[in-house]
Amino acid sequence: MASDPLRHVLTCLLLSLPGAAMAQGPLSAIDWLSDSVILPAPVAMPRAAPATPPEPDVAISALPEQITVSPLGAPSPDSVGLVPARRLGLPDDLWGASSSVTLARRLGELDIPQLPALRELLKSMLIAELDPPTDSGSDRTLFLARIDALLSMGALSEASELLDRAGRTEPDYFRRWFDISLLTGTENRACTRMRALPKISPTYAARIFCLARGGDWQAAALTLGTAKALGLVDPREDELLGRFLLDELTDHAAPLPHERNPTPLVFSMYAAVGEPIATGNLPIAFAHADLRPVTGWKPRIAAAERLARAGVLTGDTLIAIYSEREPAASGGVWERVQAMQVLGVALDHADEPAIAAALPDVWHGAKDTETEVALADALSDLLSDLPLTGAAADIRLQLALLSETPSNAAAPEAPTPDQAFWLALAAGTPEATVPSGDLAIALRDGFLAEGAPVRLQSLLDQNRKGEAILRAFGLFRLGADGNFDALQDAVALLRAVGLGDVATRAALHLLILDRRA
Repeated sequence: MASDPLRHVLTCLLLSLPGAAMAQGPLSAIDWLSDSVILPAPVAMPRAAPATPPEPDVAISALPEQITVSPLGAPSPDSVGLVPARRLGLPDDLWGASSSVTLARRLGELDIPQLPALRELLKSMLIAELDPPTDSGSDRTLFLARIDALLSMGALSEASELLDRAGRTEPDYFRRWFDISLLTGTENRACTRMRALPKISPTYAARIFCLARGGDWQAAALTLGTAKALGLVDPREDELLGRFLLDELTDHAAPLPHERNPTPLVFSMYAAVGEPIATGNLPIAFAHADLRPVTGWKPRIAAAERLARAGVLTGDTLIAIYSEREPAASGGVWERVQAMQVLGVALDHADEPAIAAALPDVWHGAKDTETEVALADALSDLLSDLPLTGAAADIRLQLALLSETPSNAAAPEAPTPDQAFWLALAAGTPEATVPSGDLAIALRDGFLAEGAPVRLQSLLDQNRKGEAILRAFGLFRLGADGNFDALQDAVALLRAVGLGDVATRAALHLLILDRRA
């Protein structure tokens, strides 16, 4: 807390601030990154070499040549990963001859798949230890595109670990790591690291934030005054920073203007002045902020469900959050909490009638929140040996087929035609039954196709497998919308590159969940 003399200085600063709207910083690959560090001037994206390059000793500009500096002995960032590719079922040369710039662009343009199996495949491609593309060097375009894709998916832990593994301290690396720290409640660590890195020049807003977090109120106030005098902090930022430094005025001041698209830094300062911004309509990465223990139970549950739906929080963790205390009311989220707690007690006591009675309510809640796959991975093994019948047995079958090991699903005595086709897919024998409906027929034909589809064969011929898979994600989306030729080709492509298990899970998810790809 600031001292009385310093409070007077801060009050004068705050009362002098106008209330115009805060300007948005420049957009990045993801448009919510904080303007926390001063970035170098942008460098044009590499272009294809001209047909007749200039002689190497002839100057083409009077300006000094752009120099890229990398730590001695540091690996190419494109080779950095968290898990060996083979352990993830991917070839080491996944990127092959694809251009780093092309891959980065395709990742930036990619719609994150909604089918859990495809989303998991994409995450594996982003975190795998892969051979760099053949044109890879010290350029960080592809690496940062991988990080940004993980952030867009809400996979903050994986993005943070990748940044740590890269061991780089350039501003555009640190900027992403700093925001992850803000969203996961490790602000003090982020500020300590910012002060320790000589390459990092924080913006005034980030410097003031970190000075105040470190208890240096006087330096924070002087920095705010300097920034205001130089016109380097816009009016709305001034107001927010002033409130942040002098929280006593918050009780008597009008609420700050609503922020529709806050950065993590702005989000953190709003929370610090007692005006937290709800995360429900913010990018998925912000949901992590509501998992912190200081958050109320209901928003913690909402964040956990959202992250489980996105595939970045396990079903076991979701169940643990559901089980933290007794439901506070009835209806809505509390019905899901109550249902899961009743099922948990029944499983603990091996009470088969109670399990059968509880499963439909749990399944209904999972469908409402689209967390079926997360709960399938947590519950399918626990239910596998129970003598369930009727609706409970049908739910158990769907959970088993949605899990990571659908081939372990046990067939009921008299499966329906749909169930028979699901089981045939899971067993790797789609030809064993006659599918019903255009969607199921297209999926079967994709599994029975010989080799890769014509539209993607050229990419495989050019050793651009990863690029072909990224294209297949789009074909799955088209197929889910009714373009069954595209769906057939997407399945055939995954099988052609050795990802038949992923194709099987994606097909089952599409059939059972009835959801866009």
